[in-house]
Formats: sequence, C-alpha cells, structure tokens
Amino acid sequence: MSSLTVSTKLARIAKQSEQNPARVFTTLAHLMDEDFLTEAYHQLRKDAAAGIDKVTATEYGVNLGERIKDLHRRMVLGEYRAQPARRVWIPKGDGGQRPLAILVLEDKIVQRAVAMILEAIYEPHFCDFSCGFRRHFSAHTAIIELRQQCLKLGINWIIDADIRKFFDTISWEQLRTILQKRMKDGAILRLIGMWLHVGVLEAGASGESGIGHSARSADFTRAGEHLSA
Repeated sequence: MSSLTVSTKLARIAKQSEQNPARVFTTLAHLMDEDFLTEAYHQLRKDAAAGIDKVTATEYGVNLGERIKDLHRRMVLGEYRAQPARRVWIPKGDGGQRPLAILVLEDKIVQRAVAMILEAIYEPHFCDFSCGFRRHFSAHTAIIELRQQCLKLGINWIIDADIRKFFDTISWEQLRTILQKRMKDGAILRLIGMWLHVGVLEAGASGESGIGHSARSADFTRAGEHLSA
C-alpha cells in the first residue's frame, strides 16, 4: 500500500485533473523524491527477469535505502541514464514469436514512478469500458462489460481486430504531442524520450526498439495505447 505521502501527492493530482480536464500540469518531476521512488520499487513484480545488468529486485532490495538515495541523486543532477533493454522472444499461439524487452531494475523503478503520475492525471477521464492495461481492470472485466452490453443492446455480432506491431511503430512525436495536452513537465518528457530511444540488446548486439522508436517498457507502451485512444 502506498505511503501516506505518496498517496496524498497522487490524490491531489487526480483531484486537480478531474476538476479541471483542461488543466496542463507543468511541475511534476519534483514529486519523485526518495519516498516516491521507494513506493515505485515496491509496486514492481519481484519475480520478474533481470535486465542486462543481471540485478534482480531481491538483490536491489538488500540495500534499498542507499540504492534509492543514489538513484534520486543522479536523477536530480541529471546523471541518470537509461540502459538498453534485453530482448527475448516469446512463442505465440499462432506459431510466431513476440518480442519482449526486459529492462534493468532502475529503469523499471523510474518508469513506474512516472507512470504513477501519468495514471493520476489520466485515470479520472478513462471510460469504465476501457479495460486495457489499467489497475483493477483485466481481460475478465472486459469480457463482463462486453457481455452486459451485448445483452443490453441486443448485439449479435462481434468483430475482433488487432493493429499489427502497434507498439513497434508508435511515433514519438505524436505521443509527445498527445502528452503535452495535459503534461508539459520538461524533465518527465526528457525521461520518456530517453526511454523510447535507448534501444535494445539482442544476442550481444544493439539495435533500435522499433520502426517508430516505440516505448519499449510495459508501462509506457501501455500508456501509449490509452493516450492515443
């Protein structure tokens, strides 16, 4: 559960966003202090695979306080640098493969912290039937909503469509424009831009993350889907 300080910060942003849907937030990066980053760490899956530095969440947590303090110091001084993701391939049901980018833990922490802020801004305005990649929503809640609407409206046909390699072709320029409609914090925009362009490592070779330099992390590919909807 979030600490009171972090909860209060996020609740204040959410309330301001809900009360004024046209508000553009300009000063948010300072909210990501040591407590905020610590909470972001605690929200991460502790059994997730390690990135190229091979540091697991459990290992990072052994001396968590000092590690978070050093991470925060580097962020404040502009010394924090994202590291390339480790790319692995996951088999798909149709016989194909899906690329998965595995980040180093510190990138996961900072990305989760930024995602927490973005969620506070945008979550009050999402529709109840928008179930993709949201907290407390899942494929099951989507199925329930779909079933209820089909029964209510007498729907007999359902079309299932997917955009091929959607996250691989997201335009950073368009994503940035969408973000700036509600958030113009230069520090956070620079962080997102760094993550989008840092690239991946596969079999020891480096490369771009996608045709459109798409968000390679779970948090920001998912945020991209909501913000571009």
